Amino acid sequence: MRPRTTSNAPAHAPLAERLRPRTLSEVIGQQQLLGEGMPLRIAFESGQPHSCILWGPPGVGKTTIARLMADAFDAQFITISAVLGGVKDIREAVEQAQAAVSGLQAQRTIVFVDEVHRFNKSQQDAFLPHVESGLFTFIGATTENPSFEVNSALLSRAAVYVLQPLGEPELQQLVERAQGIGAVPALEQEALQRLLAYADGDARRLLNTLETLSVAAAAQQLGEITDAWLLKVLGERMRRYDKGGEQFYDTISALHKSVRGSDPDAALYWLVRMLDGGADPRYIARRLVRMAAEDIGLADPRALRLALDATEVYERLGSPEGELALAECVVYLAVAPKSNAVYAAYNQARALVRKDGTRPVPLHLRNAPTKLMKELDYGKGYRYAHDEAGGYAAGEDYFPQGLAGTRFYEPVERGLEIRIAEKLRALRQLDAQAAPPEPG
Repeated sequence: MRPRTTSNAPAHAPLAERLRPRTLSEVIGQQQLLGEGMPLRIAFESGQPHSCILWGPPGVGKTTIARLMADAFDAQFITISAVLGGVKDIREAVEQAQAAVSGLQAQRTIVFVDEVHRFNKSQQDAFLPHVESGLFTFIGATTENPSFEVNSALLSRAAVYVLQPLGEPELQQLVERAQGIGAVPALEQEALQRLLAYADGDARRLLNTLETLSVAAAAQQLGEITDAWLLKVLGERMRRYDKGGEQFYDTISALHKSVRGSDPDAALYWLVRMLDGGADPRYIARRLVRMAAEDIGLADPRALRLALDATEVYERLGSPEGELALAECVVYLAVAPKSNAVYAAYNQARALVRKDGTRPVPLHLRNAPTKLMKELDYGKGYRYAHDEAGGYAAGEDYFPQGLAGTRFYEPVERGLEIRIAEKLRALRQLDAQAAPPEPG
């Protein structure tokens, strides 16, 4: 017999609520926090609750963990939605906590604030004196970076736990649990894989979608949900989205090649295709940072800074507002002068180091913090560049023995690297002039 894994929710409750774990052992995922010896597991087992911020994307178990904490510590559980609530709700929570403490059987209180990043500074400040006094344990849930969205004073009084999206094996466990209570019919393998990709680590999205499909399948008296029927029913919601599949990587490849090829219009098209298809904008932002470093490099160093700024803007604003910063970055990267000289030089240096032996650091380049090291000639003969003409020690060799004259970086004749190339030619000419004459 399959073990019972559903909550005590009534049969007409949403599927996500019926499958909500009742014990820590029923939680799927987040083993980096809840596994044996991990931080939250230790907190549960110690019997001593502490204030914390649960930071992670939607549908990864933030509310569930907060509720389980209340059960584990036999605490009164008060929920406040920062979207709908305000100072009045905070006041009422304080009154309820005070009543619980002063009752015949004193009881702890956990105040759970969903989407805490929606509260402004003064609303967040209202929790501080009560967290400090220990009147209640504060648990905040947020999908946004708490470093930006939670007051530093509140943040310093709460541990931050990062929750991860659920992987496909974990999402599949959820499907099996739903089928175990008869809430979901059989699924064709292709349909299952498409649903898991569509869920994108979000358990709530998966369960809500399964519930919608189950109702439709029951109305049509279907014994199995096929991939063709799934696409017919969900249609627009599932178009083109195939995270981790061939099409996903083909599209990001097209975006990268359009940027490298200096076509801003095509680059914008592929950017929008990815966003429209459901790709995580944060993944796109990371790829833009990589493009700036790999394909623009020192031809325009501002590109890397712009890509990092676009990433931060998206983190702060989210969708759809933050997507404009990504679009601005894509256009800039596409029209910027291109150079992969640093990328190529780095790969050459890595290849050499991997195949070469560990050559000793030349004595004149070694650090000499002790008398013994100085007696061993560490640092002897080193020329301090700032004391040399033009701030350059012409002819000095910084490579290990046997590698003198090795070249990795060859700047291109585009953008800032034109000037860098001129500078390097001038320095190398000084090196040549400083070199001792070859014996006749």
